[in-house]
Amino acid sequence: MLQSLTRVDGIQRVNDFVIKFANVNGSGSASANTLFGKAILRMGVPAAPRNIFPSNIQGLPTWYQIRVSEAGYLGARGGVDLMVAMNPQTWDQDIASIEPGGYLFYDSTKPLPASKFRRDIVVIGMPLTELTNREYTDARQRQLFKNIIYVGALSALLDMDVAVIEKLIGEQFRGKDKLIQPNIHALDMGRDYALTHLDCPIGLRLRRADAVGDRISIDGNSAAALGALYGGATVAAWYPITPSSSLAEAFTRYCHRYRVDKETGRHRFAIIQAEDELASIGMVIGAAWNGARAFTATSGPGISLMQEFFGLAYFAEIPAVVFDVQRAGPSTGMPTRTQQCDVLACAYASHGDTKHVLMFPEDPYECFEMGALAFDLADRLQTPIFVMLDLDIGMNERLTRPFTWDDTRRMDRGKVMTAEELEAGKDFGRYLDVDGDGIPFRTYPGTHPKRGAFFTRGTSKDRYARYTEEGPAYADNMQRLLKKFRTARTLLPRPIELRAVEPTALGAIYYGSTSPAMAEAHDILAEQGIVLDLLRVRGFPFHDDVRDFIAAHEQVFVVEQNRDGQLRTLLLNELEVDPARLVPVLHYDGTPITARFISGAIAEKTGALKVVPFKKAVP
Repeated sequence: MLQSLTRVDGIQRVNDFVIKFANVNGSGSASANTLFGKAILRMGVPAAPRNIFPSNIQGLPTWYQIRVSEAGYLGARGGVDLMVAMNPQTWDQDIASIEPGGYLFYDSTKPLPASKFRRDIVVIGMPLTELTNREYTDARQRQLFKNIIYVGALSALLDMDVAVIEKLIGEQFRGKDKLIQPNIHALDMGRDYALTHLDCPIGLRLRRADAVGDRISIDGNSAAALGALYGGATVAAWYPITPSSSLAEAFTRYCHRYRVDKETGRHRFAIIQAEDELASIGMVIGAAWNGARAFTATSGPGISLMQEFFGLAYFAEIPAVVFDVQRAGPSTGMPTRTQQCDVLACAYASHGDTKHVLMFPEDPYECFEMGALAFDLADRLQTPIFVMLDLDIGMNERLTRPFTWDDTRRMDRGKVMTAEELEAGKDFGRYLDVDGDGIPFRTYPGTHPKRGAFFTRGTSKDRYARYTEEGPAYADNMQRLLKKFRTARTLLPRPIELRAVEPTALGAIYYGSTSPAMAEAHDILAEQGIVLDLLRVRGFPFHDDVRDFIAAHEQVFVVEQNRDGQLRTLLLNELEVDPARLVPVLHYDGTPITARFISGAIAEKTGALKVVPFKKAVP
């Protein structure tokens, strides 16, 4: 039935709402919820699903949220317009998250007292358990088909094209044809019941559109793995850790598809699941020292364990690529929640004076692009390169531009001295800066039978790799490493600036997965008369554009997903700007940052700072 405790006018929107499924982990709901999300995309309506799951296998709460936005806002918005409440454990918090005038869809088999509902929402009850128990006798079938039944009911309530869902079921169970008809039957059961017993459609509707275009839907971990493949990676050493494991697993699938010799069956790759994170980064460094392009994928706890080897690779100048799919820390933290909390740990990884190169992709397209670029940079700079994803980007599918690749592109192996150059008597000093960019030449093992050899060490050395503890030689080497780090600034992707339509004294700096929510928050703030220039940072060391952007604004909000303002700290430390000029906007509860949070925080801080958003026009 469709009911409310008092007369409520439900929200009326087409192709613009948030739907959230509250389920129990291990109930089989993920498959049904994913099917529902894909159906929205197939109808030509942009949608961004986010899976919020516990760090156990079964029994704890899990949520699946879909942002539907024909206008293209794909970040988390905040609030829920339609809650599909299938978990009694989380009932109260799920009900509390519904927008006034929003909709609650629940299993009404067991009557609930009026006190369990809100008076300002529309309540839609359907006896799902009763229907499944009547139709099925097997306990597992009852559990699984209950999910498909509610998808069928939602298709009627939202006025969806059910043929799209039926086609997806056929695709999902291709090769298991005997499962297709039972799932379609369950879908029809839910749809028929809703059309007969519920007021359909409700105020929220899904209507066919043409707003998806040629964009693809893929998760960031898969995109980064494909980037690694295109970037020439042949060695991956890793240890399983959420949320990065699927990156190594995707790379394995791609290698078996594209890196196996068709004639001989020989594998042109080596993928090793090491005994721990420390071993995995050691294998990567060893492979890279031998000339292979190698990487590891990990998360915060792994970054902590790898610190000593990061220092070795930095000081001995060995290429390596690290995909850090960040999660909430410290320690074990919240393994299945997202944050941007490894920025400082990676930027200054290891003891002593180290500075590492970081890249911050905003979406799967940049995960692919930077995933490939990282290997060129590692070889060119002879140092570890960190690609800083997070759980929100890594494990959730997003609409993104189709990947592109220039087939004429060749790997940049950097300064590698050849046997011919050595034979001709060219001076080889492993740590000798010959052209002022701080990057020395290297040789691969076995390049020449008598020349070009050197001892790789983590201790101090001179320009010709000879061991020394002489202070001037050590300082000379450390200064050269700093010069090389400054060279990296010219090789990284430049920050992207979005200027407001009118001059403004306010700016905002952000990075990574914050991007889609920031884009929407920017529009919300503009409607309130708060106009911002935006700068999305894509790499560290920071390009000169970052310093110039800060200098051009009275106040700059630094929006990030951690408690301590790690990017802000990095900006202050590296650019030596006035701390009062950089205003932190911090979100760190483990859920993706929302447009409402960003806009609310900036609006509040703007009022407190008493900054006039617009500069006076110069006559």
